[in-house]
Amino acid sequence: MPKLFFILLLMFAPVIKPIDLPDSKRASTARTAIWPKLQQELNDRGFDKKYRLYIRIIKQLDQLEVWAKKGNKYELFKRYNICYYSGDLGTKTRKGDGKSPEGFYSIGANQLNPVSNYHLSINIGYPNKLEKLKGYTGDAIMIHGRCASIGCYAMTNPSIEEIYTLVYKALETGQKDIGLAIFPFKLDNEHLKKFAGSPYYLFWKMMQPGYELFEKTHIPPLVGVNRQQYSFK
Repeated sequence: MPKLFFILLLMFAPVIKPIDLPDSKRASTARTAIWPKLQQELNDRGFDKKYRLYIRIIKQLDQLEVWAKKGNKYELFKRYNICYYSGDLGTKTRKGDGKSPEGFYSIGANQLNPVSNYHLSINIGYPNKLEKLKGYTGDAIMIHGRCASIGCYAMTNPSIEEIYTLVYKALETGQKDIGLAIFPFKLDNEHLKKFAGSPYYLFWKMMQPGYELFEKTHIPPLVGVNRQQYSFK
């Protein structure tokens, strides 16, 4: 009876299909070359085998940070230099303003572009829910290669190949959405004080609790929107 039970269980168990990730020869060639080294480094440093990620961009430092899960928290895995972004500090609000967005976003499988004109690219998800409520315009804002851009975050081709591969593998192993936070600078009180006269000050002040929560806990915050304001928990 137990044997029959397990046979029936297998017969009627739901079929879990692997996530459908967009791919190309360019992306798969990069992945084949890069992933063994990245995987070895992740494993050697004790990161979880499912490779859960959180990504931060800090404009003033020209840096993109990839954090990976280790136990119950996230730890910095790698920093990449941003080759170029446009518009200096302050977020994008309309199409054609030449600005690069700041805020809280998430990356899912359908945001990967393995056949980009800019080598490989990842759509950041602008405009997000808050930005739509505020009526912000523009779209197709990417993290991509080729070191040139208007409104996007441009990386060197070797850097985007690593970032793209890490994101691909995290999604492939079951992470539904990868959190992405884009800050103008380190949003602590000291830095905010220096920019107190900026027209973006209140916006940055609204973002600060999300920055501080991750700095304190090393757990990506759950980001919501309430009355056209970010909320965090």
